[in-house]
Amino acid sequence: QLQLAESGGGLVQAGGSLRLSCAASGRTFSSLSMGWFRPASGKEREFVAAINWSGDNTLCAGSVRGRFTISRDNAKNTVYLQMNNLKPEDTAVYYCAGRILGSIATINVQYDYWGQGTQVTVSS
Repeated sequence: QLQLAESGGGLVQAGGSLRLSCAASGRTFSSLSMGWFRPASGKEREFVAAINWSGDNTLCAGSVRGRFTISRDNAKNTVYLQMNNLKPEDTAVYYCAGRILGSIATINVQYDYWGQGTQVTVSS
C-alpha cells in the first residue's frame, strides 16, 4: 500500500507562485508514475500534470502549460508541482495520485493511490 501526503497549499494573490509537495511512503515510489489532479465544477477530478517513473517524461494540461511544472525526487520519495503565475481559476483542492504502471496517465481512474488533497486559493 502507498500513502500520499500533500503539502504546500495556501492563499496567494493572482500572479503569485506556490510549490506543492507530495510525500510517499509504504511501498516503492520510484517505480510509480505520479500525477496531480483538481476537481472541475460538476465533474470528476481533472488532470493537471503527470510524470513517469523516471522523471524524464512529463505532461501538463493545456490550461496550466507554461505556468505549472511537475518534477520528482525519487531519493526523497516526493513529487512536486511548481505553480507560477497563478490565476483565480486555479483555486481548488489539489490531489496527488500514484499509478502502479510507470507510464504517464491523464485520467483519474487510471491511478491507484490518492492523497487527501491540499487547498490552493488564488485571490484576484
